[in-house]
Amino acid sequence: MAIAIELVLRGVALAADPRFPDWPCNQVKVPEISVAAVWAGPVIDDVGDAWEKDPAIRDLVARLAARRPPLEQAQKAISDVITGTESERQTKAKLLFAGLFKSLNDERSDVMRGIERYFRKQKEFSAQIRSTILQLRELQDRPDPDQSRVDELTNRVEWDTRVFEERRKTINFVCEVPVVIEQRLFALARAIQQSLE
Repeated sequence: MAIAIELVLRGVALAADPRFPDWPCNQVKVPEISVAAVWAGPVIDDVGDAWEKDPAIRDLVARLAARRPPLEQAQKAISDVITGTESERQTKAKLLFAGLFKSLNDERSDVMRGIERYFRKQKEFSAQIRSTILQLRELQDRPDPDQSRVDELTNRVEWDTRVFEERRKTINFVCEVPVVIEQRLFALARAIQQSLE
């Protein structure tokens, strides 16, 4: 039992990238998405937070960033908003993309910080389990161990290891969330660009 538990616990200490020791995901940690990685439309350097001052754009950003509407509905909503003259369409497209970029990049950053917090707690939990294992081994090595205490520590180690393993499995699912957000942002950016063509 102890060897299997040690193998499970050893896996928590390994980060994929030594620059980010609290990043447990297989995906390389890219702290922020660059505009150029997802947007080939007009330059948005001059937009700032102007998108927040346009109620129609602000509401659409909130709806699309919530990731609730399917992509087909999002594309239709985008084409319904990006209308008018060439100049008006360009302005609306820039505002919409700037709002989506800020909202989704911020959400992605929040999720990534949460993943790292979760992983740090897992490492602390791992250290706690190791400590209990050491106590158990010390107790078992005594000539006359207190069997009720041995049983108690054995049960605690088994239970904590089970909880630890379930949490470890959850990390794999949570690690996909930043990827889903990136994919959504890329798809929405492409839909905005297509509405300009």
